[in-house]
Amino acid sequence: MKPPKVTRPKFPKGYVDRPVSYLTWDWVAAQLTESKNYWLCSVRPPTPQAPAGRPHVIPRWGVFVDGKVYYDGSPETRHGRNIESNPFISVHLENGTEAIMLEGTSRPAGKPSLELGKRLSQEYKKKYKDLGYAPEPNSWDGGGLYVFTPRQCIAWSKFNEDPTKFVFEEE
Repeated sequence: MKPPKVTRPKFPKGYVDRPVSYLTWDWVAAQLTESKNYWLCSVRPPTPQAPAGRPHVIPRWGVFVDGKVYYDGSPETRHGRNIESNPFISVHLENGTEAIMLEGTSRPAGKPSLELGKRLSQEYKKKYKDLGYAPEPNSWDGGGLYVFTPRQCIAWSKFNEDPTKFVFEEE
């Protein structure tokens, strides 16, 4: 993964007039690695009863590996069906004070390579074994693994001091 371009988010006048620093991507990546819960926001497709564009938010367990968020779930769930229709989602961590908000795309990852399956399994076990979830490297061989690729991130540790926008090149 190439390092992202670092800039400032655009805020209305008076929100953040004199920020003093930028966050580093390493700081953001550490938060993404350590977080146990990720909030995923997808958009519902149109139905005869409702127009498209209604948001759907769900907490998910996942792991941050090689600059991407991997998470699992059935393609039959609401968020799985939403992603099938529209892969653009946002991901947010639980902390609103030290905020990290990502925008990008999610897709089924398919069967991971043996090496990636082992890495994902190890990372999941580090985070969730005490919560009763310890998938094996072949747990996703039949599907159910998703990969989120960030396109941009807005983050801050102190809103008035270091709001930072990271923009990633398309792969």
